[in-house]
Amino acid sequence: MKLSVLAEKLGLTLLAGDPPEEFDGVYAGDFLSRAMSRVGEGEVWITIMNNVNVIAVASLTDAACVILAEDVGLDDAARAAADSKGVCVYSSGKTVYELCRDIAAIVS
Repeated sequence: MKLSVLAEKLGLTLLAGDPPEEFDGVYAGDFLSRAMSRVGEGEVWITIMNNVNVIAVASLTDAACVILAEDVGLDDAARAAADSKGVCVYSSGKTVYELCRDIAAIVS
């Protein structure tokens, strides 16, 4: 599915990076070590964690993007890391549950 369509339908705010054209799946979770082994290439990763380590894991796993739930933002260091590593980061006021529910409704 097109990430731009998903972002528009969810009302996401782009915080850093350039969005890829497509995404292929979703992972939701906050434990970085778990995300490192579970986020698939081209997947959207939903979390409330917002530090440079999240950017590193997203880059390592080749995630399509990170969506920060609950209006979580990025500090300057994380934003700079995202931009330098080419990691797309969005923010949403929705909870992780609401994002997963809404994504499921959009893609089905």
